[in-house]
Amino acid sequence: MEKQRLISSYDELNDTFVGKIEGRNGYDANYSISEGVFLNIDKNNIPTSVVVNNASEVLNVSKQCLESADIKISIDCNENCLSFNMYVENSEICSLKCRNGFGIPNLNYLIDCNI
Repeated sequence: MEKQRLISSYDELNDTFVGKIEGRNGYDANYSISEGVFLNIDKNNIPTSVVVNNASEVLNVSKQCLESADIKISIDCNENCLSFNMYVENSEICSLKCRNGFGIPNLNYLIDCNI
């Protein structure tokens, strides 16, 4: 499992959560992996960021929860399936699994604010 440092921000006014991998800029492809959840991938097929629009509604958590400094995101993908899990203070708040119809190659990442 590849581990990277997560820089997260939450815009309460627009209810938008953004989790960016430290040191990664831009993206080559943007995939909607679920309603309101977008995964950005660079030209080397490495995740660069996650964006969740209407985050408190999509993730079914309070806005205060999304302001936490202790957030982790795991992304596990193979040729058939993409799994996305998000944790706030070690409690899972989101677990998504979808068909990998995006052509994303095998990857296994833990993106953590505390690395």
